[in-house]
Amino acid sequence: MAVSMRGRSLVSSADFSIEEIWQVWELAADLKSKQKTGQPHRMLEGKQMAMIFQKPSLRTQVSFETGMSQLGGHALFLGPEHIQLGKRESTPDVARVLGRMVDGIMARVFAHKDVEELAEYAGVPVINGLSDAEHPCQALTDLFTIYERKRRVEGINLTYIGDGNNVAASLLLVAAKMGMNITLISPDDYEVKAAYVQKARADAAISGTRLQFSNDPDDVAGSDVIYTDTWTSMGQEAEAEKRKKIFMPYQVNKQMLKQTGSNPIVMHCLPAHRGQEITDDVMDGENSVVFEQAENRLHVQKALMALLF
Repeated sequence: MAVSMRGRSLVSSADFSIEEIWQVWELAADLKSKQKTGQPHRMLEGKQMAMIFQKPSLRTQVSFETGMSQLGGHALFLGPEHIQLGKRESTPDVARVLGRMVDGIMARVFAHKDVEELAEYAGVPVINGLSDAEHPCQALTDLFTIYERKRRVEGINLTYIGDGNNVAASLLLVAAKMGMNITLISPDDYEVKAAYVQKARADAAISGTRLQFSNDPDDVAGSDVIYTDTWTSMGQEAEAEKRKKIFMPYQVNKQMLKQTGSNPIVMHCLPAHRGQEITDDVMDGENSVVFEQAENRLHVQKALMALLF
């Protein structure tokens, strides 16, 4: 490995350098090959990871738990009934206790500050499995999946359409750093937060990435990748009906794919609300790499654990 990442945390999508991201992807490809061909790769024999879940998730729990097992380690599930960060006891205290007992922590939380405090006080690597602000594991996986299909990331045109949420913010940060052109299309008042745009612009000035922002769902011409996500994230359920009306023109459907004038791959980080942000015929169609994308969470996160823990 060119760079030692041992002991590092992944809190924000901006934490890793270009070289470190490529290192994650190269190891992910190697581990994927080993897993597919039945070659043992127990790189974390005897290691323990605590998994803190404030939000449920099929992909996050199964990929981290299965991945840790395949690497020879053990993952301990800690749900809301086990840990209530900042309520039952302070987040720094939870971090200090876990850090004395495990080799790494994965946290899927609401407040981004909780992941930051875990990383500050634990004394062991912390991986952000999702916060309300960012989803770095997802973005790293998504660009890895695009690389598998396109054999490059630089100059690829990625269009994200929908809510400017944590996934959109992380995609913006990673794409800007890695030279992947990105267009974010969201309704007015639902764009990615300005702080992420500012950070991405700074990285894009170095990498030469083209960043574009639009409120027009028809601005999809020339897209190599069309990406969407749920319109209503966990914690926003009260807004579901309002959001459904606002976002319906932003649905990814066959007509939108035709408007690209290309033959884009289609991505969704799941869970999908079929018939809302994406239609069945697109999600299950020949352009979709949605389930390859889901599988790759396993391989990329294994690489992260192997490199950090």
